[in-house]
Amino acid sequence: MQSVHSMRKFLLLMFLLVGLVVLNSKGMADSVAMRYEKELEAFKQSDLTNPPPTSAVLFLGSSTIRLWKSLKKDFPGIPLINRGFGGSTIAESIALIDTLVFRYKPRQIVFYAGDNDIAQGKSAGQVTKDFVDFEKAVHAQLPKTTILFIAIKPSPSRWKFEKEVREANRSIQAYCEKGSNLRFLDIFPLILNADGLPRPDLFVADQLHFNSTGYQISAKALRESHFLDSARRN
Repeated sequence: MQSVHSMRKFLLLMFLLVGLVVLNSKGMADSVAMRYEKELEAFKQSDLTNPPPTSAVLFLGSSTIRLWKSLKKDFPGIPLINRGFGGSTIAESIALIDTLVFRYKPRQIVFYAGDNDIAQGKSAGQVTKDFVDFEKAVHAQLPKTTILFIAIKPSPSRWKFEKEVREANRSIQAYCEKGSNLRFLDIFPLILNADGLPRPDLFVADQLHFNSTGYQISAKALRESHFLDSARRN
């Protein structure tokens, strides 16, 4: 009898814990949606006026993706959707995963995020855990979708975070190399000069975001990875 009573208490506790997790996840999703309300509404209107391609390559992440205006020119013949938003974090992409990922059912995802996370105080381990959570959430719904993580870039304005960025990149790369339907694109060394410092000439005035030359280097690296070859339609 005691055993049955204990089991009931355990099941009730588990039910309450699951409920709290669900409520917390919904609360975060609502909070993030409010923060990026204007951008999400713009995406919605864009989908209505220009329906996105099916089985496309989804570019997702923070402002490094959002400001990549030359995507279609850089990758001709490849169906693309750009859903970079704000100065977002990996956790915020997870919070909006229904709206920004599952809605489009992409065949591939090119994902860039992490430097805002570190600048806001997250450790390399926390950033890696967030990416693992993102990957697992995507593959739970879209098991055949391949995800490519672009390495967190070095930038002059955030060079003080170099050690944490390098560690996050190493950890995420190791995870990608052991997983399935995962790739890692290491652009970090391509952004450094002969002295091992970030090249200021690859960034706009804020020394945080790429200029056109910085994007050209990233695009070239992505093309040479052949990650997008299977998505080409001409």
